[in-house]
Amino acid sequence: MSEQIHGISTKYHEHGGSTYKPIENYGVIGDLHTVALVGRDGSIDWCCLPHFDSPSVFGAILDAQKGGYFRIFPMDEAVNKQMYLPETCVLVTRFLSPDGVGEVVDFMPIDERSTEEIHTHQIVRQVRVVRGTVRFRMECVPAFDYAREPHIIERLSHGVVFTAGKKRLGLTSPVKLVSYGMSDGKGVAAEWVMHAGEEFTFVLRYMDQPEENDIVAPKFDGMQAFDKTVRYWRHWLNGCNYSGRWREMVQRSALTLKLLTFRPTGAIVAAPTCSLPEEIGGVRNWDYRYTWIRDAAFTTYAFLRLGLTREAEAFMNWIDARAQEEGEDGSLQIMYGIRGKHDLNELVLDHLEGYRQSVPVRIGNGAHNQLQMDIYGELMDAVYLSNKHSKPISSSLWKHLRRSLNYVCDNWHRKDEGIWEVRSGRQHFVYSKLMCWVALDRGLRLAYKRSFPGDPQRWQQERDKIYEEIMEKGWSEERNSFVQHYDTQALDASNLIMPLSFFISPTDPKMLGTLEATLSTLVSDSLVHRYQNDMGTGDGLEGTEGTFSMCTFWLVECLTRAGRLDEARLTFEKMLTYANHVGLYAEEIGQSGEALGNFPQAFTHLGLISAAYNLNEALDK
Repeated sequence: MSEQIHGISTKYHEHGGSTYKPIENYGVIGDLHTVALVGRDGSIDWCCLPHFDSPSVFGAILDAQKGGYFRIFPMDEAVNKQMYLPETCVLVTRFLSPDGVGEVVDFMPIDERSTEEIHTHQIVRQVRVVRGTVRFRMECVPAFDYAREPHIIERLSHGVVFTAGKKRLGLTSPVKLVSYGMSDGKGVAAEWVMHAGEEFTFVLRYMDQPEENDIVAPKFDGMQAFDKTVRYWRHWLNGCNYSGRWREMVQRSALTLKLLTFRPTGAIVAAPTCSLPEEIGGVRNWDYRYTWIRDAAFTTYAFLRLGLTREAEAFMNWIDARAQEEGEDGSLQIMYGIRGKHDLNELVLDHLEGYRQSVPVRIGNGAHNQLQMDIYGELMDAVYLSNKHSKPISSSLWKHLRRSLNYVCDNWHRKDEGIWEVRSGRQHFVYSKLMCWVALDRGLRLAYKRSFPGDPQRWQQERDKIYEEIMEKGWSEERNSFVQHYDTQALDASNLIMPLSFFISPTDPKMLGTLEATLSTLVSDSLVHRYQNDMGTGDGLEGTEGTFSMCTFWLVECLTRAGRLDEARLTFEKMLTYANHVGLYAEEIGQSGEALGNFPQAFTHLGLISAAYNLNEALDK
């Protein structure tokens, strides 16, 4: 029989010994409204409730002392392992100790209601002993509103309720809880012994409706919730039609993208975290809990290639809504909140020390008001793909897109901040010009395909002007390559998109020259830097960054389309080895192979799906 340990140990009084786990040491669970990052040590160190862009409740990943966490772990020394149950987002953290084998099974039940105002979000943590005997400890120390809002604790017969203003977090516990906290006692803890075959279930439930009374659920059926959650994920994945090589990694990427989807609107966040650094101790720390127009084409393409048309349509509905919010001149923002919010003002949380002292810790994103002309190309490509492979677009959407196409005609010649959102001033970025070409090209195709009204003569004239200008000013005879912008000799990996967007043949001598220059300058084994930052151009930020994982998958596609399949396959399969232990990628990979930047990153997993699909198809031929 299990046994409660009386007299809580004090030797665990500092979370993780005041240390930070590597970014790659986390798995992710979610309920299609938000996610939680669960470390290999059984600690939930990041969770925003109730939505992706809500303030954090657990934020130890950004401040080990103040941020808050929810940890379940063995008291004796153990070897930790972590895995997903196959074809699900149910995470198993296993502890192997001399006296026994214990597991913590984590998941967030999916509420089938599709309305935006969903009031209940739950994290279920099932503690099991598989063999022998294991002494467990649980610590739950929330820190509401990025550790800015104090809370009180109310004790109930089956757990506790943490209350901060109108926010309430209920913890249902099968064992007695005692006060615990790093400095102010604003958490709870418990210790107990379990034997083989026993199972305890802890439920953390969030509500923002104070009148609700069932926030602590003593009769919660953990196994029923587990079975339902497993069935949900496996049923969803049945809609994925990919059966080629690397099936497991492609499916994990698809599941990750689904986890990053905000179900009420269909939006997909770039990543569910903020301010995880691109350089340890550096200033390149951004909030990615928003949705970029740029992601539209890549997301739509990935979902359609996998046969997941419902997700593609949901995201296109979000795009449709944003198009209707265009400016009077037909312009769009580069990014929006998951519910379409426009104002994403950047704020520094200077009371947090940052991941491994990487400051500033930022929420919001100041790039939301930048000029990035490439977004119109990615938007029109997404619409074109959706119209071709999914559901025909509406006349209402075309009306707004037509205005945006005219905006491109009027503004493509302007300097902008570009795809990488530089803060060093605007330039004539080649990628931005390329995507303006794509916008007008796809607009022309749509107009002819659907006989939509517009100004095709002007669109074609401007499209052809862009082509000629890129070939003249974006090409460097000296580098035998397309360059980052008109006033530099620096290279940029975003130019690998050229043959993927059908701007140029993948075997054109200029594209082959660009490919070779990229391989010799920006590529280290399978890892690819975004751009040269050492040729006097700069990006306006101090420090350096790692290699950009998405760019590797662009390289794979470029090699594939150039017919260099052996190189493409080797590069792709090497890149797969940089995924973490459960198949997830952050934004970048550091000098020592560590994950850097926000985690997990949707763009990287989108790139993986696209590269896997096209490489597999080419190999089959």
